[in-house]
Amino acid sequence: MATTADIKNGLCIEMNGDLLSVVEFLHVKPGKGGAFVRTKLKSFKTGRTIEHTFPSGAKLDIARVERRPYTFLYQDDSGYNFMHKETFEQISIQKDIINAPDFLKEGQDCEMLVHADTETPLSCELPPFVEVTITYTEPGMKGNTATNAMKDATIETGAKIKIPLFVNEGEKIRIDTRTSAYVERVK
Repeated sequence: MATTADIKNGLCIEMNGDLLSVVEFLHVKPGKGGAFVRTKLKSFKTGRTIEHTFPSGAKLDIARVERRPYTFLYQDDSGYNFMHKETFEQISIQKDIINAPDFLKEGQDCEMLVHADTETPLSCELPPFVEVTITYTEPGMKGNTATNAMKDATIETGAKIKIPLFVNEGEKIRIDTRTSAYVERVK
């Protein structure tokens, strides 16, 4: 058991039969009345973010979760298949618990958040930046580079993103997996 003094970003708690992760918190001491902690919690079951206020000193059930390194192997009818990098165990998970499934390619390293008591995967996080090759894009028009103009491109995983006009087909680029945005060309 923990108290509200132990709340920090990323902490996983069990509440109302659901597993929740603390996204944001704020300790408030009003001039009148008792102190309290206002939080934003993300549910692992539904993926929704809820707001909840705890009175100061309230007891919390902390869930034991572990971050484990996995490698993406392939996708089939049962889901996305991953292999643990140390034990070589393979698991299959669904698309909805992966933070950026459009940028997964075979051999991609990622981190899986696993509930330690039940051995259930809760979420799969790709690295913040991935390097991919552009498989198709229209050529940029000469003289149209004065503005921040963007064009559509298809990358090797099949996802479609926006890239600047000066980037051409066959080039390697770096993408931010959190925002699905172009970052830079890779040499």
